Amino acid sequence: MNILFIHQNFPGQFKHLAPALASRPGHQVVAMHINPTGDLPGVRTVRYAPAPGQAAGGHRWLADLQAKVVRGEAAYRCALTLKEEGFVPDVIVGHPGWGESLFLQDVWPQARLGIYCEFYYHAQGADSGFDPEFGTPSPDDACRLRLKNANYQLHFPGAAGGLAPTQWQKSVFPDAFRSRIRVQHDGIDTVKIRPNPGVRMTLRTRTGDITLSRDDEVITFVNRNLEPYRGYHIFMRALPAILKARPKARVLIVGADGISYGAAPPPLPADTAGQAGAKRSWRQIFLDEVQGELDMSRVHFLGTVPYAQFISMLQLSTVHMYLTYPFVLSWSLLEAMSAGCAIVASDTAPVREAIIDNETGRLVDFFDVAGWARQVIDLCGQPQQRQKLGAAARRHAQTHYDLQTQCLPGQLDWVNSLAG
Repeated sequence: MNILFIHQNFPGQFKHLAPALASRPGHQVVAMHINPTGDLPGVRTVRYAPAPGQAAGGHRWLADLQAKVVRGEAAYRCALTLKEEGFVPDVIVGHPGWGESLFLQDVWPQARLGIYCEFYYHAQGADSGFDPEFGTPSPDDACRLRLKNANYQLHFPGAAGGLAPTQWQKSVFPDAFRSRIRVQHDGIDTVKIRPNPGVRMTLRTRTGDITLSRDDEVITFVNRNLEPYRGYHIFMRALPAILKARPKARVLIVGADGISYGAAPPPLPADTAGQAGAKRSWRQIFLDEVQGELDMSRVHFLGTVPYAQFISMLQLSTVHMYLTYPFVLSWSLLEAMSAGCAIVASDTAPVREAIIDNETGRLVDFFDVAGWARQVIDLCGQPQQRQKLGAAARRHAQTHYDLQTQCLPGQLDWVNSLAG
């Protein structure tokens, strides 16, 4: 057996245990520490030294947790004021992702805390390292993610329970937490978001206004921000083949140029005259990659749009494309299902919970650019198949994700259960 001890002042409490193990046949004992006099017989010593200045300036892996503590303290101060005013909650429900709820039970120890369990990070098997195009995780990333998860580790001991929106999001939490997490989605208003055969949408273009209806062929794609985590790069690479095969199709793209998840895009290369180091968006990077192959008069970047216009776009959609890393499932997929869209989606773990291949949509390997184009082209030419998939998608949304009949009652029951 190989055994590692770690203690800054080794041997500390292990001064008997470590050499006893080292004396046993077949054991290799290593001690990691910074004590200059901490050597013991049979124990291999590996010393480490903190990097100069990190203790004062803050270690880079702690940046995420530090931001949460700062926000948690602010919420704590605010809670003290509420307590002075006489407010005493029985139940506290919070999203712990930003740290606000870290210290609330120090203000109200008797309050029952329920936390929203959105995502627990993993160095392997989820979003990290999923897309090799953007590099493989370094060993340091596992350490950074461990500290990113420390926020949940700090919350769960005092929490009465957790709430996850999907079964897959619950599944990524450790076993010790998972048994205390109930699955209940946030809910989609399937009454408001429904098919609308008479929908019209006007686009303002450089050559004049264009009004689209269900008679037009419209391919839709939605991200909060256009970035790789939600497959924007794969989507753009599929467009040349789609538009070539479907000469009347228009593409409506909703999303901003910022970053919701993942890394920022690389700056312009140093050999770009006069612009070295200039910032670029992921949107522009992948548009530049394929723009020469696209009829840009049929590709419309809408940016961020009002919610009513977003729903109209879904109601207008001939085929809706949705991609995601193994990560948090987007509301927009379920809204597209509620609107009765014919959906082509990535065959990734969170998506399979909502999209059943060839029943409520079609699934395609995330990285299969040709497969994406093939499935979208095929559906564009099959109105009966689109109608069948869209109707089934809406029924699935109504059955499992409807706000009033399913999700809100379940959430209320969860809060009541927190209170006992």
